[in-house]
Amino acid sequence: MIDALERAAGRPVSRETLALLEAYVERLKSANSTQNLVAESTLDHIWDRHIADSAQLVRFEPRPGASWVDIGSGAGLPGVIIAALVAGPVTLVEPRRLRAEFLEETVSALGLSDRVAIRLAKIEHVRGPFDAITARAVAPLGRLLGMGLHLAHSGTIWALPKGRSAKSELAEARRSWQCEVRSETSCTDPQATILVLSKVKAKSKR
Repeated sequence: MIDALERAAGRPVSRETLALLEAYVERLKSANSTQNLVAESTLDHIWDRHIADSAQLVRFEPRPGASWVDIGSGAGLPGVIIAALVAGPVTLVEPRRLRAEFLEETVSALGLSDRVAIRLAKIEHVRGPFDAITARAVAPLGRLLGMGLHLAHSGTIWALPKGRSAKSELAEARRSWQCEVRSETSCTDPQATILVLSKVKAKSKR
């Protein structure tokens, strides 16, 4: 399992980190029986479908110790996984109370409270800036950029898993936004794409 995580994350993963992720998985499975945190059908493949899929985003960390924000963190995917793998602060933004409570309890149980902040709020009420922004299955790209732009600075990296809709979402977003884009193939699904954006700004209206 460590080898698979290291390949996904592009960095060493200690046994202590693996144990932390295993504890997270057990908490997620337990909580999923009372609230729908992830699709039940994905639980048998949770390490590939959720853990490694989230871990691969740390490959795009702009610098060691960078600050991260995870928009619409839900079950903590990818935010909790990122926090387990990086040294910098991570903010998890979740507007639904039950899910935010799950995140609070989980972050505390995993011993990550010193670096991970939970915000029970809609994203427009959160202040930045952050060095890296991520979101998983929150909104189409153009809308997501509008939701989160106030959290970015000129050097912010957006690491966005976009599945198989990446190309169409990017084409639509380019009507209103300009940015530099790298398209990276997901290491957990060769037909899925991670969009890595920088220098994001709205196009001027004529």
